[in-house]
Amino acid sequence: MRSIWKGSISFGLVSIPIKVVGATENHSVSFHQVHAPDGGRIRYRKVCELEDTEVPSEEISKGYPAPDGTTVQLTDADLASLPLPTAKTIEILAFVPADEIDPLQLDRSYYLAADGAAAAKPYVLLREALKRSEKVAVAKLALRGRETLGMLRVVDDALAMHTMLWPDEIRSSAGVAPDADVKIRDAELDLADTLMNALGDIDLESLHDEYREAVEELVEAKLEGTEPTTVVRERPGKVIDLMAALENSVREAKRSRAGGAAAEEAEGAE
Repeated sequence: MRSIWKGSISFGLVSIPIKVVGATENHSVSFHQVHAPDGGRIRYRKVCELEDTEVPSEEISKGYPAPDGTTVQLTDADLASLPLPTAKTIEILAFVPADEIDPLQLDRSYYLAADGAAAAKPYVLLREALKRSEKVAVAKLALRGRETLGMLRVVDDALAMHTMLWPDEIRSSAGVAPDADVKIRDAELDLADTLMNALGDIDLESLHDEYREAVEELVEAKLEGTEPTTVVRERPGKVIDLMAALENSVREAKRSRAGGAAAEEAEGAE
């Protein structure tokens, strides 16, 4: 895997040279915009709104919108002169239980690889310390042109890092939950518990992107000049009787689990 950033982890007075590599990859469906009559690609050009002309990349600089509405131009030299102690360092600030980190704060995921033979021992030291403490490390670093928080944890035998949003970047949940005085009966909660148990566990490795697969089949069919196979799924109707909906859901979940178990037994018998 190609590294996207090199630096070091600052663990007290211990410095661990590391390389940052992406831990995830995007497989989502993407489309080009095309001109419908002839299929030509639609391109976007960067145009100066004052001169109404296309601007080459070398003439484009950064502009910061000031509170009074004016735009202040900032050069690369201006930004490079700013004090940024975490420019090449993942500075560990504290070790905390993982459940103290709000999942809403987690952003992108990376692996941290030891950079060079000398990094192996301090890398393993930090890894084993995290394992034994059952904690995660909260750190600060500069990545992709901005300073951000990070959470370090152990994944298998590797150190992984999740960049984190700053606390003031998390919106309040006020106004999201129903503001009406909703009463839930014990019988409804009992059925909800039964449904949760009936659905059971899930093998995350078995999940796949059905939409992407359908798009790929559609594209292949169009290339071959054939009609794609379409499967229409029924959408659940509006919930009128909550108890009836829960009872039907429990029956369907149990039927589905029974069918899945039978299929696995049949595969094992072959």
